[in-house]
Amino acid sequence: MAKAVFKIAGISYMMESEVDPERNTVIIDGKEYSANQLQWEAPVSGAIYGVLLNYKGEWEQFREQMTKPPYHHPPNAPILYMKPSNTVNVHGGCIPLPDDVPELQVGAALGVVIGQTATKVAKERAFDYISGYTIVNDVTIPHETIYRPAVKERARDGFTPVGPWVVEKKDVDDPDLLDIRVFVNDRLVQHNNTKHLMRSVASLLADITEFMTLYPGDVLLVGVPERAPLVKAGDYVRIEIEKIGRLENTVVHEKDWIKETGSHETRAHSV
Repeated sequence: MAKAVFKIAGISYMMESEVDPERNTVIIDGKEYSANQLQWEAPVSGAIYGVLLNYKGEWEQFREQMTKPPYHHPPNAPILYMKPSNTVNVHGGCIPLPDDVPELQVGAALGVVIGQTATKVAKERAFDYISGYTIVNDVTIPHETIYRPAVKERARDGFTPVGPWVVEKKDVDDPDLLDIRVFVNDRLVQHNNTKHLMRSVASLLADITEFMTLYPGDVLLVGVPERAPLVKAGDYVRIEIEKIGRLENTVVHEKDWIKETGSHETRAHSV
């Protein structure tokens, strides 16, 4: 069991309780519930930052491209992008597939949740600034470029499922040694481990806060493993991260998603 914080739909405050990451269950008022029995809200409220090229396999995949014009050499600092608030989705929520897009990429990412204002953090003190860890599906429309900000491909409504909870830092011994598995329709399609990060969690936090401040509640995605699985409408996606739990979502056509939620504004407000 682990301690976690989370938010249930219809309840205005964050709750804290024990969860079982292996079984994906939570204890509420002495009763155990499966995560799929409850309606969730996102367990985070701050800015969400993604990082490109932070898995060794992904780095190798794009190594040659990084040496060609206009770049000429690999980047010296982390390549960041944002997942704005309109993208935030929840455990059990539907992921909209845009009408003009045949498939989406699943981005299985460990989310590092910031616990206190972090500026110019020393690597050896990085964990002092972390409150816990969550699971994020960094959904994106497949695209070629690795340097141009892919806003149209990454910042669509509903493209960032998060949750179902944030496991407290003390219950994750080593965030740089966590198995990550992705299942599509219950079939294992990706398996990796955070031991393959180019920059460790501490190094990443130190490098990023050298030039920008992170605030309590912000989430830093440590990266997405190479060969991200592709999904289409009707697919059921499950991301499992060791010691944290499972994040599950279904892909639906965008028109059906809008019909179900009433409007883009309704969905954005609800998460």
